[in-house]
Amino acid sequence: MTTLGSSDTWRRPGPTAEQRRADVFIGLAVTAVALFNLTLTASAGAFHLGPPPSWPEQAFWSLAITAPLAVRRRFPLVVGTVVSAAFIVAQVRAAPEMQLATGSLFCAIYTAGAWAADHRRSRQVRAGIIGAIMAWLLLSIWLSIDSVPPDAFADAAGPVPPLLATIVNAVLVNALAFGFSYFFGEMSWVAARREHQLEVQAEQLRRARDEEGERAVMGERLRIARELHDVVAHHVSVMGVQAAASRRVMDKDPARARTALEAIEQSARTAVDELRRMLSLLRRGTGADEGPATVGIERVETLLDGARDAGLTVRFGVFGAPVPLPDSLSQAAYRIVQESVTNTLKHAGAATIDVRIRYLALELEVESTDDGRGGRADRPGAGLGLIGMRERVAAHDGTLETGPRPQGGFRVRARFPLAAHSACQAETAEAAV
Repeated sequence: MTTLGSSDTWRRPGPTAEQRRADVFIGLAVTAVALFNLTLTASAGAFHLGPPPSWPEQAFWSLAITAPLAVRRRFPLVVGTVVSAAFIVAQVRAAPEMQLATGSLFCAIYTAGAWAADHRRSRQVRAGIIGAIMAWLLLSIWLSIDSVPPDAFADAAGPVPPLLATIVNAVLVNALAFGFSYFFGEMSWVAARREHQLEVQAEQLRRARDEEGERAVMGERLRIARELHDVVAHHVSVMGVQAAASRRVMDKDPARARTALEAIEQSARTAVDELRRMLSLLRRGTGADEGPATVGIERVETLLDGARDAGLTVRFGVFGAPVPLPDSLSQAAYRIVQESVTNTLKHAGAATIDVRIRYLALELEVESTDDGRGGRADRPGAGLGLIGMRERVAAHDGTLETGPRPQGGFRVRARFPLAAHSACQAETAEAAV
């Protein structure tokens, strides 16, 4: 039998409201059946314990033994003590109803082991109950030996003396019944404690998963912010060079100076937009991650060459007229494709990946599909990559769609708005004219 040490401090919670209502119904039903069985026993004259007491007393002892079952899980130790005490006294008083009374006693012992909050105390109480009843059994046998009729064992034919056989049989049967009640009560308590431990562990795993997701989000945000920082630093450096050139040719060549100032204006707008995105990310979280490489959408084909070398069949297409993109958006698009390829290689078990870049009127769309196992977002490791994708797309006010395809495989589709960028390009073109 598997038990927990006596030093364990876990206390089993009490029964639910539904369980308490069930106990009341069961207690009332058992009491009613016990009273009915008492009527049948008295009507049949089956008074095995001797002359019975008055009918009201017989009914009282039947009620005292069975009615407490209505609150057995609310007060398991009290019910076990009351039922066992009433059982012994009922036998002393020769109450004739013993079938339901014996079952109630075993149920009370089981409940004391399964539902008592203090398990150490429960063991002590159950041991005391079983010891007291076994002592009473032996005492009643010893007191009744002299009243055994001489011809009581006239048909005995076994090798064991009949009186000894009767005593051993009574003790053995009762010991087995009480032992089973004790054992199953203990096992029920152990099962409840294990269920509690599993719930605690499941909650810890959920918290650890949430914390891991938060760390991944913070790390991804900082990495994106670092990329944006590099972009802003690049534009500011360009602005400095162009401003110096404009200053040098201002008097000699105003046209060239005007062109340089227009470039400064465009770079300033882009830098301010990138700086806004960076600060937004930094306000939302911090973390730690390695510095990013300077990559962009123009390197997607090189990235896919590595996927081909890894054994994937790669299909790649660019649709629409490519337009210049802000560095941070170009990097975000590249990272989307990079993470999609990584997840396909690591988690999907795919043979083919199809990457498409679409330059639409007001959007840049990046789509990656494969023919592997759909639903890999729930597989260990894949979810963190999708978190990074969502953060990158959200940083550019875009939308991300991920999930299994109806025909099999997995799809990642990111859309980035280009309206602001297109307006900036139009203003620059008008200024140049």
